[in-house]
Amino acid sequence: MPVSTAIIWLKAASALLMIGFGLMFAIAAFPSTAVLAIFFVDLLIWPIDGAQSLAGTEVRIVLAIGGGITVGWGVLVWQVAGLIMPTYPRVARNVLLSSLVSWFVVDSICSILAGVSLNALANAGFLAIFLWPLCRMTPTGDGPS
Repeated sequence: MPVSTAIIWLKAASALLMIGFGLMFAIAAFPSTAVLAIFFVDLLIWPIDGAQSLAGTEVRIVLAIGGGITVGWGVLVWQVAGLIMPTYPRVARNVLLSSLVSWFVVDSICSILAGVSLNALANAGFLAIFLWPLCRMTPTGDGPS
């Protein structure tokens, strides 16, 4: 796929998935706006029973921090795709791949250890959405790799 198509794909995925999920979790730090995050967590921790509340102070601060970091990561992917990839597609691909694989390995292993293996499966889908354009793009004539 042309680099220009990969850029569009990566920007859309970072906006919808990373920034979207990050905002969903960040606003879940406030119990009155946590309904989407509670539903998402309930999907991951079977059975779907409404037992998750995310109301504890310790949970809310982790949601705020993790959500903020995820939004920042999404903005970073957007910027790398839009500003670096047009000129240095191989460099951008390497930066994004190392970031995505690092997240995937740590998040998935820790999710499994926490007893929420379904999150590792969800992570695989998330990762595939980003790997597809990164592995299919055909950078030619770019700067140093």
